[in-house]
Amino acid sequence: MPVTGSPPAAGSLAVGAWGDAAIKFGNSFGAIAGFLGVLLVVFLVAGRARGRLARPLAVLVLLGPAVLLLAVGLVAPLIRTVYLSLHGADGTFVGGENFGWAFTTDSVRKVLLNTLLWLVVAPLVATGLGLVLALLVDRMRGQSVYKSLIFMPMAISLVGASIIFKFVYEARGKDQPQIGLLSQLAHAVGWSDPPNWLLSQPLNTFLLMAVMVWVQTGFAMVVLSAAIKAIPDEVVEAARLDGATGVRLFRHVTVPMIRTTVMVVLTTVMIITLKAFDIVRTMTGGNFGTQVLANEMYTQSFAQFDDGRGGALAVLLFLAVLPLVAYNIVQLRREREVR
Repeated sequence: MPVTGSPPAAGSLAVGAWGDAAIKFGNSFGAIAGFLGVLLVVFLVAGRARGRLARPLAVLVLLGPAVLLLAVGLVAPLIRTVYLSLHGADGTFVGGENFGWAFTTDSVRKVLLNTLLWLVVAPLVATGLGLVLALLVDRMRGQSVYKSLIFMPMAISLVGASIIFKFVYEARGKDQPQIGLLSQLAHAVGWSDPPNWLLSQPLNTFLLMAVMVWVQTGFAMVVLSAAIKAIPDEVVEAARLDGATGVRLFRHVTVPMIRTTVMVVLTTVMIITLKAFDIVRTMTGGNFGTQVLANEMYTQSFAQFDDGRGGALAVLLFLAVLPLVAYNIVQLRREREVR
């Protein structure tokens, strides 16, 4: 009969696990200590520099690490992505063929149109709700409590928010007990056989947008509330003396005074919406007509293993985000100049 060795004792396994943990901790501590040591040496050298070398060395020490990290984490991946977008899955150069595929294939065009729908609806609704809530909450007692509750979803990751809403949209058969909040509400109002919400097109797309709106409304409310409070009291009093109250005061005084902030909030939510990968991936995986550009990019790169098409979609996403970021920077600079 073959002789088998006895299994290792539990004590030896525990000792081995503790030993591995100690080695990993030592390696991590050594790496951090080495990094801090290098920084200390660099700062000591920069502090002792005199004469012509003092200013260039100070600039190098302060900006060098940031520029290096920016180059490694942003510039190099961007260059590589553009390179991949010009090549096929087998590595051969194809030029703009991948971009032509993105704009001529029916399935991908639907993805682009769906992304455009997200880009229009979700930011407008989140910003509009944030503005309304900012006006209403500022007139209530204990406004800090209400603002904290409305802002709280911002502390939840988009994946966590998606899981929460996935339970809200849960739908079961007609003869089974409903655990989804939306289905229970449908039963409460007399709708005996509600649909499977995440399978119903195009309703499911708007239900996914509701997750983004729920998360971003608190951000919009807080920023816009601060902008409204920054309006000089003299301007508001002068408008009231001229007979502007209620809606007229809001349209002709409040909105023009906070227009820059509204646009900054709107474009910021647009940038976040363009990267709405987490919600779609968690709730539907891009199926049932809910696919968006960010998730399609992931699918092409890591499911279809076509880095060329995935890179082309990533470049399109980058080009879509770039003008929004540039607009935000220009608006913020103008606001600072006015102040």
